Amino acid sequence: MDALLHFLPEVWFVILGLFLFLYVILDGFDLGVGILSLTSSDEERRSILMTSLGNIWDANETWLVVMAGALFGAFPLAYGTILTALYMPIFIMIFGLIFRAVAFEFREHSTNKLFWNYAFGIGSFIAALGQGFALGSVIEGITVDAAGHFTGSTWDWLDWRSLLVALTLIQGYVLIGSTYLILKTEGELQKTHFRTAKIAAITTFIGAVLITIVTPIVYEATRTRLFAAPQVYVFAAIPLLGVLLIWLLLTSIDREEERTPFVWTLLIFLLSFIGLGLIVFPYVIPTQITIYQAAASPSALVFMLTFVGVLIPIMLFYNIYNYLVFRGKVVTENY
Repeated sequence: MDALLHFLPEVWFVILGLFLFLYVILDGFDLGVGILSLTSSDEERRSILMTSLGNIWDANETWLVVMAGALFGAFPLAYGTILTALYMPIFIMIFGLIFRAVAFEFREHSTNKLFWNYAFGIGSFIAALGQGFALGSVIEGITVDAAGHFTGSTWDWLDWRSLLVALTLIQGYVLIGSTYLILKTEGELQKTHFRTAKIAAITTFIGAVLITIVTPIVYEATRTRLFAAPQVYVFAAIPLLGVLLIWLLLTSIDREEERTPFVWTLLIFLLSFIGLGLIVFPYVIPTQITIYQAAASPSALVFMLTFVGVLIPIMLFYNIYNYLVFRGKVVTENY
């Protein structure tokens, strides 16, 4: 029974990480394309960007809903504490997601699309900003009492460290959005997104370097863990692999390859998630409450595991089928 009490929370930690990764990747390029739409020079270019998302973006957000439900069921204590502590950034994120969804639909039926164009782009930026602040606050740590209940203030999430994480995440979304548009466009519009991808790759790399340097300096618990053997060797390998992937990404962009920039970007995101998971584990509320303390009963975790075992293949199949059906480039007469 003791082994089961440890094994089940660890399984759900990995499952939640998978849900979060799929959401960030799939809805990440949606948000990135939305932010990039603010820089489009004319309506025809902007229409191509919108069309590239039209049939897939609703399904991408499903992973966020599933992740929230799984967190509530698997780690109810963490769910209540995190939502209380991050009420404002989560509200900002949800407002941005709703704002851009409404703008997307209204734009399709509007004769004057300018307002809704900007509303979609601004909504995407706001949603990404809220997610970045939430992520930064989780990395920084949430103030709780002995029972795991939030004891901080409403504005604990707002500081320069979480702002750095938020701006880096936005650049990451612009990067994956740019590499996605390289796949979906051609001609002059594709060349434009080769340039935006290169800029975003450099700015994302700078942000990641700053976060890597700042985190162990500011947070003693993280510093102690990072520099303790044998973990130090694992954590040292992640930045080195990150540098290699960034170099491969920039090389593929310079060569104007279509597919490989997106692949390298996915691997960069995956490496970042692995690093984040290793830093956070075994805490679900860093650095106060572990997954073992916050986990639901074993029977609840087993029941949810059975349900998720059926749900995940169905959702993955739907996502894959959706992308296969709507694969190919979006072009017009001029682009």
